Amino acid sequence: MIAMLPARATRNFLLILCAMHVILFVDRVNLAAAAETIKDDLGLTNIQLGVAFSAFNYAYAPFQLVGGWIADRYGSRRTLAVCALAWALTTMATGAVSGLVTLFAVRFALGMGEGATLPAATRALSRWTSEDARGFGMGVTHAAGRVGAGVTAPIVAFLLALMSWRMIFVLLGLFSAVWAVWWFWYFRDDPRDHGSLSEVELAALAGPNAPASATPNAVPWRRLVPRMVPMMLTYFCMGWTGWLYVTWMPSLFSKNYGIDMKKSAMFYAATFLCAMIAEFVGGILSDHLLRRTGRKSIARTLMVTVCLLLALCALIPAILLHALIPGVISFTLALFFLDLAITPMWIATMDIAPEWVGSASALMNAAGAVAGILSPVVFGLILDRTGSWTMPFGVSMTLLVLGAITAFWIRPDRQLAAEPVRSLNFAAD
Repeated sequence: MIAMLPARATRNFLLILCAMHVILFVDRVNLAAAAETIKDDLGLTNIQLGVAFSAFNYAYAPFQLVGGWIADRYGSRRTLAVCALAWALTTMATGAVSGLVTLFAVRFALGMGEGATLPAATRALSRWTSEDARGFGMGVTHAAGRVGAGVTAPIVAFLLALMSWRMIFVLLGLFSAVWAVWWFWYFRDDPRDHGSLSEVELAALAGPNAPASATPNAVPWRRLVPRMVPMMLTYFCMGWTGWLYVTWMPSLFSKNYGIDMKKSAMFYAATFLCAMIAEFVGGILSDHLLRRTGRKSIARTLMVTVCLLLALCALIPAILLHALIPGVISFTLALFFLDLAITPMWIATMDIAPEWVGSASALMNAAGAVAGILSPVVFGLILDRTGSWTMPFGVSMTLLVLGAITAFWIRPDRQLAAEPVRSLNFAAD
């Protein structure tokens, strides 16, 4: 079989986690979807808008590390419930901003709230999915995030015809609050405490490479950080281009190809729906390669390298050709191959550090968030200096080559083991 479907209780868990990813990316992308309207209303320049886009990541990057540690220390149940309430408040507060400073502040606060989210979700997945089904679980949940990113632009474009952009943010924030209650009611950090899992399910989750406990030992940062450096570099290179899609792409489709915002939103939605397919297929393909070869270096590392090189090739026509359809196809294919590599990257954090997957995934995702700080501002700077909407992707192409190279040093087949407990031997007098 290409994909192995989980049992009922795990499917319900994945459904709730999919809903989280949809809401997470709606809250993240809504600013980009309404960017032109907000920019005109607040009187912002392209560089100022780029600064507002990057504000999220100024908090998101460091709070990845704090949030990963909190998830490892206190569990995913409480961590994600608190995070969801933070998204709710900050998204609704966006409707009250009056200029760049207040917009920067609420996006910064949203980054704080979302910082622990993906590390905590990855930790939950590592305990609620077996090793040979992690690709499916990671793929379907991350694909849901792309659904959220894809549908946000057309939904916001539709709602802008009915209400002000400020009311839209208030409405979107309410969904996060509802999800927080749903999650806290259903999820348990230890699947054995849930009550709905059968003995067969629990036996599958307790495989030879399953995390030892729901409350791991102290995080061995001195060994974990050097081990994660190749993943951090690779994810930075991936995140540079990925964040450009989240922030600038709706405006690019509109301004570069001379179409209105409604048509731009539809093309943007189609691009992210293709990315949704990529993340889902990436997880299934990684699972399949692992079962077929038994080698994580192929199922994770080699797959990532090939995908990044394909993304690089797909970007070339978008830079050379300026027609609408070839450009949209090129940008869509580039994001497809880029997202095909995301799921195996997240699974590799479980392979390398199953006991500290919250902290390991936080380190990797923090590097991607640093790219999210820099790339929107650099894009706006190059755009203002050159007037070209495609020239900034030259930086993306260079970093995709670098990421394809650093991926070879990830080594998911080498697991970071817990340090043995040292005993003190006292010699007799």
